[in-house]
Amino acid sequence: MSDDIRIPSVGESVSSGLIAQWHKNNGDTVNVGDLLLTLDTDKISTEITADSSGTLQILASEGEEVSIGSVVGRITTGDLSQSASSTEVQPTLARDSSNEDDGNQEETDPISFTKRQESRDNHRQDIPVEAGNIASDPEPPKNIKRDLRLDRKAPVSPVVNRLAKENGVDLSLITGSGKKGAILKKDVQAYIDSGGKLRSSKQVDPPNKQTIVSQDTQRKEVLPDLNVKPISHHNSSGPITEEGGRITREPLSPIRRKIADHLVSAQQNAALLTTFNECDMSSVMQLRKELQEDFVAKYGVKIGFMSIFIKAVVDALKEVDQINERIDGNDLIQNHFFDIGVAVGSEKGLVVPVIRDCDQKSFAQIEKDIAEYAYRANQGKLQIADLQGGVFTISNGGIYGSMLSTPIINPPQSAILGMHNIIERPVAVEGKVVIRPMMYLALSYDHRIVDGKEAVTFLKRVKDCVENPARLLVGA
Repeated sequence: MSDDIRIPSVGESVSSGLIAQWHKNNGDTVNVGDLLLTLDTDKISTEITADSSGTLQILASEGEEVSIGSVVGRITTGDLSQSASSTEVQPTLARDSSNEDDGNQEETDPISFTKRQESRDNHRQDIPVEAGNIASDPEPPKNIKRDLRLDRKAPVSPVVNRLAKENGVDLSLITGSGKKGAILKKDVQAYIDSGGKLRSSKQVDPPNKQTIVSQDTQRKEVLPDLNVKPISHHNSSGPITEEGGRITREPLSPIRRKIADHLVSAQQNAALLTTFNECDMSSVMQLRKELQEDFVAKYGVKIGFMSIFIKAVVDALKEVDQINERIDGNDLIQNHFFDIGVAVGSEKGLVVPVIRDCDQKSFAQIEKDIAEYAYRANQGKLQIADLQGGVFTISNGGIYGSMLSTPIINPPQSAILGMHNIIERPVAVEGKVVIRPMMYLALSYDHRIVDGKEAVTFLKRVKDCVENPARLLVGA
């Protein structure tokens, strides 16, 4: 008995994902709850665990893009010795025999494919085979080493078999980079792009042209056309070296593709404008210095700049409510809540988890939420719900040393605040030149619904709250 490992639904708008990593090897024994694989989608990373105990069979390799609901592996349950013997009689992958022919079933099931191939080696006679299909169904002579696919410990996945068949690639010529020497999709793609494929699937010989394949004669190899420049395949699952090693090409991750589409959409569908101001951070820094020890002792977290800026933004949104609006088609939506998105940089890209009801939370609660989201972002454990529903976004490029920037709004929101690096600079205070820790602030906004007056007023309100943090405590 076996249980399918299917890609679960992780959101209404997510239709596929990328297998980022298998945490178990093919043939490993797994238990209920064991982490099997990590799936990257265009929004989040999802960990898939085992629903049953048994032996793992991997059907899709790392780096392959798979659709929601597809089967990427199986867990064989019950007595392993009985399961192994039953495998010799039945294909591991159940197929509808009424809809699939034997050739497709062989391509899908690497184990039963191997059994049938060995049986054919013992009974096959000279059979005419179309030259265009030679590489897809190899029959080596007895005095030639058996095809590496038949002796390989790690089975070849259906995706790899299909790619090899479509492009006329002999898998015995490829060295696998996967676990236990398994040939991955990227290995086949790299072989094709290097000009090493035996025959293009588009090159079809005349119907009456046949080649005799026998156990006593060696196959005539069809050499590639070395004058043809290899075609770059953007859907490859791994990096490809081109131009003699001068460049490396690899596909964008789902998350990076989504970020790209999101930002381009914001530029094309909104009238973006940015206004700037500068903020004296002296009071905030002094406040943190005085309260930090007691704050940590009481709440277990440090008081940071972000919680102060979030509270300042909430205050400004209440003062200038046009910023807390958005366009929906021909309608104007007014938000009466204060869920603030905080841009967090992770290894896989920028994500914006949303802190809920910031007007009702204390500084300590906000700091704890920020710390929790940062941890989960780096661990790839954010959920779809964590990223939805924000009315405003704050991006702190200052932690990377950014001096000044023009942030792009996070649609469908109408504005975003950019924080920057704190630099000690000479400024004039009451007619005297003094050195103060200064930060540039940037507010990008959608000019379709926010006018310059409202934008400048909003940013100045944020500046006043940060320079006089006591007003955040009393709501003045």
